[in-house]
Amino acid sequence: MSAAFEGYEKQYCELSANLAKKCSSASLLDGEQKKQKVFEINTGIDQAEALIRKMDLEARSLQPNIKAVLLAKLREYKSDLNNLKSNVKRIGSTNLNQAARDELLEAGMSDTVAVSGNQRDRLLMSTEKLNNSGNRIRDSRKVMLETEELGVSLLHDLHQQRQSLMHANNTMHGVDDNIGRSRKIMTNMSRRMDRNKCMIGTIVTILVIAIAVILYFKLVK
Repeated sequence: MSAAFEGYEKQYCELSANLAKKCSSASLLDGEQKKQKVFEINTGIDQAEALIRKMDLEARSLQPNIKAVLLAKLREYKSDLNNLKSNVKRIGSTNLNQAARDELLEAGMSDTVAVSGNQRDRLLMSTEKLNNSGNRIRDSRKVMLETEELGVSLLHDLHQQRQSLMHANNTMHGVDDNIGRSRKIMTNMSRRMDRNKCMIGTIVTILVIAIAVILYFKLVK
């Protein structure tokens, strides 16, 4: 949860409880004292509305899953504040007798306890939901980080394999070049051998003819 939202929420809860108490005490007053108390309550209501607006702006700036939980809490706070406004209007527009004041005081105190209990229960439920949402967000972030690490590892492996393939390709090109040069050398050597064979055959033929001629002349003489 946002720290700013928690701060506004704490101020609102304290202010709301204080205003509920003032409403209960205002119902016992008459005349100027009652007007003064109602004025203080209305001032506090304005402050509470300002806090709700701040919480609303802060909630809407957060992530969608957290924002939904906080906006649900804000709807409850707005409903409670509207009930408080209705009580203030009723107190300011009526001049109750002592019996009615006692009855209103008792009812107001009961409402205050009930509202405080309901707010506390809703706050606990909202906190639990928010904690669960936070846990899910942490789990999702953990899975995302693990997936990212796996992706980085795969990219590293693919890069290494690419380098190996490029090196093997370069090696094959080098082998092809060496084979080509060797083929040229063997071809040249074969040609030279053929020429040497021809030369040797020619020389042998000449020698045989020369020997035959020499023998012929010797035998004839």
